[in-house]
Amino acid sequence: MDITALLQDEAIAVEHWLAGALRNKDVPPGLLAAMEYSLLAGGKRIRPVLCLISARLFGLERDAVMPFAGALECIHTYSLIHDDLPAMDNDDLRRGKPSNHKQFDEATAILAGDGLLTDAFALMASVHTRIPADRVLRAIGLTARAAGSPGMVGGQFLDMQYTARQGVDLEELAAMHAMKTGALLCAACECGAVLAGADERRIASLAAYGKGIGAAFQITDDILDETGTEADLGKPAGSDAARKKNTYPSLLGLDKSRAAAHVHIDMAVQALAAYDAPSADLLRGLAVYIVNRVS
Repeated sequence: MDITALLQDEAIAVEHWLAGALRNKDVPPGLLAAMEYSLLAGGKRIRPVLCLISARLFGLERDAVMPFAGALECIHTYSLIHDDLPAMDNDDLRRGKPSNHKQFDEATAILAGDGLLTDAFALMASVHTRIPADRVLRAIGLTARAAGSPGMVGGQFLDMQYTARQGVDLEELAAMHAMKTGALLCAACECGAVLAGADERRIASLAAYGKGIGAAFQITDDILDETGTEADLGKPAGSDAARKKNTYPSLLGLDKSRAAAHVHIDMAVQALAAYDAPSADLLRGLAVYIVNRVS
């Protein structure tokens, strides 16, 4: 199985859907430009792809779930816009381009993020015409928790609290990243299963898979910030160290961080042991793809 090609096919389908997702919605042109500037700036589209493949594992095809999956990318993009703001990480580059607040202005960037986050829930709700409403409601609730104060928002708060702080331990770091990065990745997998009508045991297995890759994804991002180049990352390399952020390499070193990423990937793959469908193989391949970025 050519994992890279298959993942690229999924990502291209997401790109095509995103290109029209915000159109014909009476959005002021200047705001639409700012929202699409970041939403359509590229990226791996990991979150919507995870949702699509997880849903397909239980028989729900791409077209039915795409608005929900694409909405996850809207939420992710909002978080990047806000993370880059001067009051947060104060980053000038994102995906090789000026950050949203640099391309436009700070107020527009804040509103672009607000629009992407809020509009995402309308996009998710729209799938009720093809998927039973009780499944949609549950999946929206899971996403709201992952994106909100128990998830991404709370994780970003802790990340700011921990920056330049001495004595942050590995348990605190892992818990913070499980909120900031892992929660939405986990929700993408879990929601795909929920929308497809999987039973509780199978939903739990996809959630376990999502937790494993969420942890590994953050560890590899921390490693890449230390070992990658600006061309690779689309933003300045070494920014974590420059801001005195607590990271896995700063606590464990590079070799132990790589080993920890592999442990989490192994846990993710094990969570799918009961499945032998092509979609499960793709999920397993995606897990290995994540950790191979730093192997």
